[in-house]
Amino acid sequence: MRSVEWPTSTPEEAIALDELLLMKAETGQIGETLRIWSAPGYFVVVGRAKKAAEDCFLDECRREGIGIIRRISGGGTVLQGPGCLNYSAVLSYGRDKRYRDIRCSYRQILEDVSGAFKTKGLDVEFFPISDLALNGRKISGNAQARKRRYFLHHGSFLFDFDIGKISRFLRHPGSEPEYRRRRPHEDFLANIPIGAEELEKVIKAAFPPLSGAWKPGRKDVEDLDNMIRRKFSLDAWNFAF
Repeated sequence: MRSVEWPTSTPEEAIALDELLLMKAETGQIGETLRIWSAPGYFVVVGRAKKAAEDCFLDECRREGIGIIRRISGGGTVLQGPGCLNYSAVLSYGRDKRYRDIRCSYRQILEDVSGAFKTKGLDVEFFPISDLALNGRKISGNAQARKRRYFLHHGSFLFDFDIGKISRFLRHPGSEPEYRRRRPHEDFLANIPIGAEELEKVIKAAFPPLSGAWKPGRKDVEDLDNMIRRKFSLDAWNFAF
């Protein structure tokens, strides 16, 4: 597994890069990768099958200049921004037979991640299907996109996030895990008490050791630009439903 050294400069690049890495792995151009990134500004990311109009306060997003981008993976709608650290792992089904089953893959990966936190004295718990929580409050949501040979597993961690902003731009979700118990965003979400540098180390410890880095070539940059122009910058994709 290689680390990805490609700092993105726009929200569209940040979201499109996950799909590009998955497609390049699927077509044999690269193998497994781990990417860790954060966003300097706020924007909304909508799950693949979600409706922006149902999940977001669209007028408030427009008024505040909060962009809305649809990702290729499932899961719920989230607000990205400072104080949120994200990771994206492209993994081969050949690494672990449990990866073939989506629920088993979530459990295996997220229990490995929660175990890495426990070595730091943080009792992080896995809540199916795709959450991590500390003291009953969600600190991480995760989602997947799956191909024939490889799949993308990515997630976000709140560590110094302005949680009060979330209710300004995101509605209460239409469906929720049982442990949420109808709690509003401010009472359900929490920052994990660990800094970004240490958090990155914990994430890396939960995955196979990294051996080298993958850096984009000219063709990779062109492919990413094309993907953004033809998909992630278009309302036809971002507001598809």
